[in-house]
Amino acid sequence: MSRRLLLVNFLHASDAFEREVAAAHGAYVDILRSVGGRPSEVPADLAAQAEGLISYSAVQPVPLPPEAFPRVRCVLRSGVGHDTIDGAAWGARGVPVFNVPDYGTSEVADHAIALMLALTRGVVAYHDALRRDPRQHWTYTVAPDVRRLRTATFGVIGLGRIGLAAARRAQAFGMDVVFFDPYQPSGFEIATGFRRVRSLHALLQQCDVVSVHAPLSAETQGMLGAEAFAAAKRGLVVVNTARGPIVDLDALHEALKSGQVAAAALDVLPREPADPQHPLIRAFVEREPWLEGRFTLSPHAAFHSPAANDDLRRKTIETVLDHLETGSLQNCVNRHQLVPR
Repeated sequence: MSRRLLLVNFLHASDAFEREVAAAHGAYVDILRSVGGRPSEVPADLAAQAEGLISYSAVQPVPLPPEAFPRVRCVLRSGVGHDTIDGAAWGARGVPVFNVPDYGTSEVADHAIALMLALTRGVVAYHDALRRDPRQHWTYTVAPDVRRLRTATFGVIGLGRIGLAAARRAQAFGMDVVFFDPYQPSGFEIATGFRRVRSLHALLQQCDVVSVHAPLSAETQGMLGAEAFAAAKRGLVVVNTARGPIVDLDALHEALKSGQVAAAALDVLPREPADPQHPLIRAFVEREPWLEGRFTLSPHAAFHSPAANDDLRRKTIETVLDHLETGSLQNCVNRHQLVPR
């Protein structure tokens, strides 16, 4: 009998790729789509038959609790972030939870640097101003925060795969790289050649640009909030391509208004899609003069390229099947919570 996988919160236009990859491994997939931004509805019979469970949404949870899936032997979030899956609850049942951490490393690191450049080199401001009036605004003065990056300090929160890739790119611009990551072992700073600090405030007090590359957890939620911004070097540029709730959007709005934060670029938000009623989003959409050229958004797209998308979709299926066939725990994110079956 072939392995049976259940794919929930499915977001891709076609499921032919998943079916082809699964079939090549002798597996069958049931696919349930996310409609209107809501979690998939999971029929009880499909939940009861599944051996592997995969969720595709970065924001929607697995629709049913673990006990609704009696035969499931592993769960995977198709992406890097896995905060929508209750690793402790699954671990208590002896079920490992996986993610796919290595599909879009280059793309996210590139995007973080692109967002930094868009603000610090005036790309956003020049683009918008010239589109309004290409003659009147043919001047470098329309960009509010152009600065030299060589010798500026690039701070990284979370020096994992993507954070390290972004740091290398910043270093190539001649920037001084400093990082905060309490989970990297002692000596990691020697191996990378980057300066290390032991607290978030120590990082923010010296950064010209801070780029977020940490996972979302109870520890990191709201990490960049009012207290952190108050401790930061004035004129900070904030870039977040990690998880939206790490940055407190209300606090960021206030820090931008006061000038404590000079500019910010976000690929992720605490609530997605963007809430047009939030003061910061409203100011952005309505082009309030105080924010012009100082804030930009992209739609949770840092991970995307056709090549990365293919990698993600293939590795998603193969990781689950690898565990079912061999027991591999490669990329398991809840090892410390697993209770032996």
